[in-house]
Amino acid sequence: MVCIASDNEDYIEILYLWNPSIRKLKMLAATPLTRRFASLTHGLAYHSQNNDFKILRLVCYGENEPTVEAEVYTLSTDSWRKVVLSEPDIGSIEEMLQSPFLFFNGALHNLAYYGDQCFILSFDVNDERFWKIMLPQNYYVGFTPDVERLEVFKGLLALIAFGIDLNGIGKCHIWVMREYGVNATGLVLFDPESLNENVLAIEGVNLVDYTANSMESLVLLNDVSSVNDD
Repeated sequence: MVCIASDNEDYIEILYLWNPSIRKLKMLAATPLTRRFASLTHGLAYHSQNNDFKILRLVCYGENEPTVEAEVYTLSTDSWRKVVLSEPDIGSIEEMLQSPFLFFNGALHNLAYYGDQCFILSFDVNDERFWKIMLPQNYYVGFTPDVERLEVFKGLLALIAFGIDLNGIGKCHIWVMREYGVNATGLVLFDPESLNENVLAIEGVNLVDYTANSMESLVLLNDVSSVNDD
C-alpha cells in the first residue's frame, strides 16, 4: 500500500491510497486540519489487530507556536479524527523531520525538534498513544549532524546521521536500539553498531534513502478507480 500526497489549485492537500498489486487508487476524504502550518509529516501504518490501514497526519506551527496537532485516518471507516498528544513528558515541538514516519514494531516513528533538542516521537497504532524516545546523551558529542534519518537496520530501529566532526571531517554515525522500549528513567539506550570506521569520502550529503523488504498486499480498496499503465 502506498500513500500519496498532493495539493490542488487552492493549495489544499489531497491524499491518496494506491495499491499497486490490484492497481486501485482511492482519494481520501478531506482532512479537517487545513489552517497554515510550518511543517507537515505523514505516516502510513498497517493495523494488524483489525486488518486495517491508518494514516497519521501531524502538523507543526513553528517556533512562534510550538504546538502540534495530529489526526488519524482509518481506511475501514474512510474518516479522519483528531488524536491528542497527551503524554506530559513529550513537551513542545517546533517541527518534525521532513520525511515520512517510519513504521516499525507496530508504531510510527519520526524525529521531533524543539530549539536545539531532538528526540524520537513514536505513535502506537493499536492504542493511538504518543510517546517519547530520547536520543543518547553523547549523540552530539564531537559531531554535528547535517542529515538524519530513522531506518530499520538489521531488524532494529536505527538512527543514521551524516555530519562533520570537530576536525571538519565528514562522518556517518549509525545508532541502533538493541532493546526496543523505554527503561525506568524514560531514556532509551542506543549503542553504536560498531566502533569500526569506514571513510566514504562523500561530501555535501543532503539525502539519505533506503530500500526495505516488502510483501505483496491484496487489500481491497472500496470505491476506488483502476490505474492504467498508459
